[in-house]
Amino acid sequence: MLKYLWLTGVIIVLDLASKAVVSQHFSLYEIMSVIPGWFNLTLAHNSGAAFSFLADESGWQRWFFAAIALIVSAILFLWIKRLQEHERWLAIALALVLGGALGNLWDRLTLGYVVDFLDFYYQNSSQRAMHWPTFNVADMAISIGAFILIIDPLFTKDKPDSET
Repeated sequence: MLKYLWLTGVIIVLDLASKAVVSQHFSLYEIMSVIPGWFNLTLAHNSGAAFSFLADESGWQRWFFAAIALIVSAILFLWIKRLQEHERWLAIALALVLGGALGNLWDRLTLGYVVDFLDFYYQNSSQRAMHWPTFNVADMAISIGAFILIIDPLFTKDKPDSET
């Protein structure tokens, strides 16, 4: 099922290209309102993990999260390689997660942090904004892939129809 690795490549290219464009045109924490009250582009650097977990540490977390990403990526690659032809949704999900992991890994290795820029929020009537943590294309791919991994068993059988 390595034929689905094209999707991994697309995610990596979209992720790195979008991060490069935003990094080139925005200053750190600069905000551009796209949909007032809902969505901004905001350049942020995350040296931690999801939701900036461990971002305030001394720098060891860069290599820790990079090592985890490398190990997980190798496992995902081997998992995709061993899939059966009928497990296409699983292959798509794993390819998405792999692309996201490699996109963020590139940032960690080359920059020391992950570039985030998608800022969704809700501005209520009292003008108090509630923000979702800023994220990027790689994070979206990981989230969509994880969602597919969760729901795939609900809609697929263990074996293809020809084997039952």
